[in-house]
Amino acid sequence: MEVIAITRNARMSAFKGRPLARACQGLAAAEALKVVEFSPKKAAEILRKTILSAIANAKNNNGVADPGSLRVKLCVFDESVRMRRYWPTARGSAHPIARRLCHCKVVLTDEKKETK
Repeated sequence: MEVIAITRNARMSAFKGRPLARACQGLAAAEALKVVEFSPKKAAEILRKTILSAIANAKNNNGVADPGSLRVKLCVFDESVRMRRYWPTARGSAHPIARRLCHCKVVLTDEKKETK
């Protein structure tokens, strides 16, 4: 059984969240929450909320009795749309600025981790 939670259009670049997402992938859900709890990055708060949402989805929508058995199967930060802005510069011209947004996706599963 897989449970999905997605946070859309978070006001952050996906590039900044990917290292933290890679660190959480493959861990138990409780361990992943500990990893993001002690990270000072903005991505940690977005990821924490998404993991908690996935755990709540597992309890309420899928009837998982023990959320301690859940593992993070997939954790990614994908690019979203870009807000286009302009910075005024000399002689009445303007330089374009792209304010980046991202989507955070977490997939939890209750299957045991495969060992090779």
